Amino acid sequence: MSPTQRAPQQLLEGAAAGDRVSLARLLSVVERGGESSSQVARLVYASAPPYTVGITGAPGAGKSTLTNQLVAVARGGWPSSGRRADSEPIHQVGVLAIDPSSPFSGGAILGDRVRMQQHATDPAVFIRSMATRGHLGGLALAVPDAVRVLGAAGFPLVIVETVGVGQMEVEVASAADTTIVVVTPGWGDAMQASKAGLLEIADVFVVNKADRPGVNEARRDLQQMLDLSASSDWRPPVLTAVASTGEGVEELWVAIAGHRAHLEETGELARRREARLAQELRRVLSARVLEEVRAVGAGRRFDDAVRAIAEGRLDPYRAAEDLLGARSTS
Repeated sequence: MSPTQRAPQQLLEGAAAGDRVSLARLLSVVERGGESSSQVARLVYASAPPYTVGITGAPGAGKSTLTNQLVAVARGGWPSSGRRADSEPIHQVGVLAIDPSSPFSGGAILGDRVRMQQHATDPAVFIRSMATRGHLGGLALAVPDAVRVLGAAGFPLVIVETVGVGQMEVEVASAADTTIVVVTPGWGDAMQASKAGLLEIADVFVVNKADRPGVNEARRDLQQMLDLSASSDWRPPVLTAVASTGEGVEELWVAIAGHRAHLEETGELARRREARLAQELRRVLSARVLEEVRAVGAGRRFDDAVRAIAEGRLDPYRAAEDLLGARSTS
């Protein structure tokens, strides 16, 4: 039986055994959505979740290059007290690169191997570009399921990189345990970052391309924004990096490890994950309700209701109540 014909349970068993083809097929099932995707979600939901790092920022900020360098550093293991000599290596790292959808195929426009060719042949690194495709609820639901699949396949660390800072990208990135916001010198009005919600979701700021003029001003703007924000137990550090050369990436990894330690010591990691599960459940409920609404809108009763509204015999609110009531009793 070929991988394309195998059931989700068989694909999951193959992925857990290290079969990358089975893992890729399983993620494709998640992307497409439908009942098979729901079956995959049910199979993997109880697996231990991997630690997830989200990376977001404006297009051109160097997120892909930074991710590429971060993967190489992360493979050395989590640092202990800022030192790496006694760290345990991370044997597998998963990367989900969230790209816009092609208007023709529905797939990701930017290929994963184009983005991170350094790791394309590393068997310990699995890189997958994801697009919206047909998943009920879109990427906001597909990405958490994909992260769980990687966790069930034995990946202790998953990096989720988004292509921009739109609402969808911010939502996806903020669903990580640690969220990194990447900016560049001369990145513009600091208020724009606040409007985009970056200040609220950032656990670590990175001023990339720090070999360019304006890096000090960018750091100052971020620090001032943080000074004016509501205080919490964790103040996001503002780091600098030159991702093209790897400068500052080691410090970023240490900061991520520090944030993870803070979350675990304070119990915030469990609270964050529970809050994300609550939000995810709301999205699943919303998607299911929308599916029901679409089914109602495709029936003859809907067409009859539209004519009744057009003729003034019925108002839209009563029509909606009648349609939904008929749906629930059918």
